[in-house]
Amino acid sequence: MGRVTVRRKVTTIDLATPGSTTRPDTLTVEEPLELRVNGTPLTVTMRTPGHDIELVHGFLMSEGLIRSADDIALARYCEGAVVSGESGFDENTYNVIDVTLAPGVAAPAASATRAFFTNSSCGVCGKASIEQLRAQSAFDVRSDATEFAAKVLAELPDALRTEQKSFDKTGGLHAAGLFTADGELLVVREDVGRHNAVDKVVGWALQSGRVPGVGCVLVVSGRASFELTQKAIMAGIPCLAAVSAPSSLAVECAEDAGMSLLGFVRGSRLNVYAGAHRITTT
Repeated sequence: MGRVTVRRKVTTIDLATPGSTTRPDTLTVEEPLELRVNGTPLTVTMRTPGHDIELVHGFLMSEGLIRSADDIALARYCEGAVVSGESGFDENTYNVIDVTLAPGVAAPAASATRAFFTNSSCGVCGKASIEQLRAQSAFDVRSDATEFAAKVLAELPDALRTEQKSFDKTGGLHAAGLFTADGELLVVREDVGRHNAVDKVVGWALQSGRVPGVGCVLVVSGRASFELTQKAIMAGIPCLAAVSAPSSLAVECAEDAGMSLLGFVRGSRLNVYAGAHRITTT
């Protein structure tokens, strides 16, 4: 399926010495993944290889194209996606996946591209994006009455960081993790793209029967954008916690959906930007 990391030579220049050294370094792999639906190319995303089937499940759910794992009859790597390797024989790149939708599930419009409703309103207004999300979401996170203890939430970024094995080697990967309200880790995924890491988590949840994500919190290693907030809402996850800042549209989106959104979750402090009624301090 491709490697998560590769080794390359790097020259380090130290101006304090001065001098330079050349040594092997570990880099994050970034390769394209083409997604086809019913044999028709739909989108290409740059991702770190691994958990690709989860990625396409999560992506299709986030875009409102499927609502359950049963909506996909088959997801497989295309045998025709080959290149001539060093051996002189054709080798599968594992960079093309074809998804066959179940009977009765509508295929994407012929004009569809990666800029589905997540980006369709760029340059128009945030309100249009939120209204489109409201129309697409199959789950009502507002009705999730789960309470999340601030003390537990504050510990989750460290728990996520502990599981970032590839980040330890490269320093170049985002991570997303799904936890229960009492802090139990369900899954962690890493990727060069923060949105891909979340799609992999959502795809895992979808395939594992954990959608909607009632009583769960999605933790991300970077900032909370509108797109990540949207993905959590589409998966029915009532709480999103980010190590860094949220965007203004992410906060508006969370407020509109009734989601709890936290930012700057670090050490003993955290900011609650939306859904404060779910966050307890006792």
